[in-house]
Formats: sequence, C-alpha cells, structure tokens
Amino acid sequence: MQTLDVLADIGKRQHKGEAAGIFSVCSSNDYVLKATLQLAKNNDQVVLIEATSNQVNQDGGYTRMTPPDYRGYLDRLMKTYGCKPGQVILGGDHLGPNPWKHEPAEVAMDKAKQMVRDYTRAGIVKLHLDASMNLGDDGKAPISPRLIAERTAELAKAAEEAFDAVRQNSPDAMAPVYVIGTEVPVPGGTQEEEDALQVTTPADFEETVNVTREAFKKQGLESAWERVMAVVVQPGVEFSSHSIHEYDPAKFVKMRESLKDFHPLVFEGHSTDYQRPEKLKELVRDGVAVLKVGPELTFALREGIFALEAMERELFPGKKHNWSQVSGILDQAMVDNPVHWQSYYVGDEQTQAFDRRFSFSDRCRYYWREPGVQKAVKQLLGNLGRVRLPLSLISQYMPLQYRRVREGVLTVEAEALLLDCVTEVLRKYTWAVK
Repeated sequence: MQTLDVLADIGKRQHKGEAAGIFSVCSSNDYVLKATLQLAKNNDQVVLIEATSNQVNQDGGYTRMTPPDYRGYLDRLMKTYGCKPGQVILGGDHLGPNPWKHEPAEVAMDKAKQMVRDYTRAGIVKLHLDASMNLGDDGKAPISPRLIAERTAELAKAAEEAFDAVRQNSPDAMAPVYVIGTEVPVPGGTQEEEDALQVTTPADFEETVNVTREAFKKQGLESAWERVMAVVVQPGVEFSSHSIHEYDPAKFVKMRESLKDFHPLVFEGHSTDYQRPEKLKELVRDGVAVLKVGPELTFALREGIFALEAMERELFPGKKHNWSQVSGILDQAMVDNPVHWQSYYVGDEQTQAFDRRFSFSDRCRYYWREPGVQKAVKQLLGNLGRVRLPLSLISQYMPLQYRRVREGVLTVEAEALLLDCVTEVLRKYTWAVK
C-alpha cells in the first residue's frame, strides 16, 4: 500500500467507526531509531518516524543534519535492518518558523519555506505545518487564527511547488500529506507541575479547519487540501518533570462528536508519552488516530543505560579507572551546556541535579550525541560485552528484560537489552493502534 493510502486509510476507517491509528516516533536518537526499525522488520508493520524543525533543518538543527542528511541516514538504517520499501513513513513535525521565531516575520517565514521545500525534496512526505508562534515583529499579543492559517497555507504552497519539481524527474514520487494545527502547551512537556491543561474545544477545532481550508483555497491549493489528514489537538494529555496528566475520555466527548462532520480528518495527539496502554487505546477510539511519542522513548533508553551502568559497577568492583562513568559524563555535558534544560528545571542546585537525571521531560535526550557521552556509552557496552551477564543481575536491574530472556526471545547482550528497553514502549503503542 502506498504511503498516501496508508495514512488516508486511517481516516476512512475512523469515520466508519473503527479504532484505526498509527504511532509516530519523534526522535533522532540512534538507539531509538534502531529499536523502531527492528520492530518494523520483526512485526512486518508500517512505522512512522518524524524529525522536528529544531532537530533537522537547512542549518543542521541540533542533530547537525539537513533534511537530505536525515533521509540518507534513515535510508542506511532501513537497509541495515532489512525494512521493505514503504514500510517506513518519514515525516516532519512542527515545520514552520519556530527555529527562527525571534527574527522578523518575513525573514522567518522565508527560512521556514526553504525548510519545507528541503523536506519535500528529500522525500519526507508527512508534513505537520505549524505557524502558530509569534515572530519577531508580531508583538506580544497572540497572533490570530486567520494569520496562522495564512502562514500555514504559504508553507503548504512552498511544499507543493517543491513537489511539482520533484515529480518532473520522479513521476511516481509520493505527494505530501499534511497535518495542521498545534497543541497547548508547547511540545516536550509542561514546565510547571501545576499547569492546567486546556482541552481543545469543538469551536477552536472547527475554526482551525475552516480558516485553514479557506487560506488553502486562496492560494489555489484545493488539491493539497484533499491531502490534509489530521488536525493537532490537545486531548488532555501531558507530562511534566514528575507528573503525568492522564487521558480522561469524558472531557473529550464533544470533540469526538465534532470530528464526525469533518470526514476524512482525524486528530493528531502530541505529548502522548507515558500514557498507560489502555489510555492510548481510548485516545485512538476517540479519533486521536496519530499518537506522537518521543521523550518516553529516550527516558526508557536512559533507564536502560543507567541500569547497565549499575551492572558494570557490580561486575567490575574496585576498577573505577575502567568504568564508563556514563551517567556522570552525561550530567557534566548538561552542566557545561545548559541551554536545553535550564528553562525547564527550576529550583535549587540539588533539585536541578535530580531533574537532569530523572525528569519525565527527559531533557538529557539532547546530549546523547555529544562526543564524550557517545564514547562513554560505547565503553559501557564494550565493558559488558567482555563478560557473560548473570541472569540474577539482569533480574535485579532489568526485570522486564529478564522475563523476556527467560522466555527465549531476547539475547543476553548489553545492546540487545538496551534496545529492548525502548522496544517495551513501542510495544505499548503497537498494541494501542491495532
């Protein structure tokens, strides 16, 4: 089935009353991507992987990858893991002027259009267009839904123009599929424990659809509008450093009813991380057919690395000079460059130190690519690769993986155990969208 058909089929099935959906892995972490592709290969299922505008853009983003770099990297991984053509859908999340929001609107939008063109030319087909943020000369008052819609349509036009050029050389190229809207609060987790969530109202949802459809029409993008598959909403799910806002279906009933009038659109839910499996299932049932997950995956990865480090200390007592010391090196990297966490982790020094390691917001995910941290992880896996890991130690520090080892479906190897920590989260989402 073609990519467009896979995504369009979700909307058709939802509007027939089926609980159809797909989960989206929003991460650029090597181990998360490896686990995702292994899952796709082993289960023969389609997976969706997305990069954000901050991770990947024409300036390199914090991953230091442009859209063609990102596509090439994923292509190499897919080949390594033997994924079939069409088994992995690539997307872009929050594509818009956010990386340049402090610049004047004209400059920021020009850069955003270039980014969208680059994503499209790279064959990244699921595009979430997000122009909801105030730009440098917009003033402090929130910009109007109509201006957001106009800017969204400008981004869509840039993507369509890029696709027209691609199609001249590749007639069978996949057309972009669009997602519009944004969620409240900002992606990546709330910054305060007491933040009150504002569940999207039917009126706001309907206005977003109507004004954006009108803006597309003014740009001559009627055919592109037919490929708008989803609208991002806030269904009442979020997380902060140490708390999780759990989905309450009773607060989303009116939204579920409102969706019936907008065939074949579905909802896309961001920040669905840490929801229990049954809550994810309820979200899909209620029309939130695209479930975004990111920080929970790297949180699970961090848990796995810390567990392996604890095993390392038990297996090599008194040999501190050979220890990887990965947790300490990771924390030092965060202290040396606090830009990715300092506005999220408040409080005294002890509280910040705790949050850097254990916060659900998982701001340490930005630091796994640091050379010193990568070297420490490699040393950790190398140290543990020299010995046979005792089952009793796996039981102590990785009880879920211990069970799978005993069942004969997981090998006793450090990297296999680590990847399974991530896959445990992916299994939850796989079950929820079935």
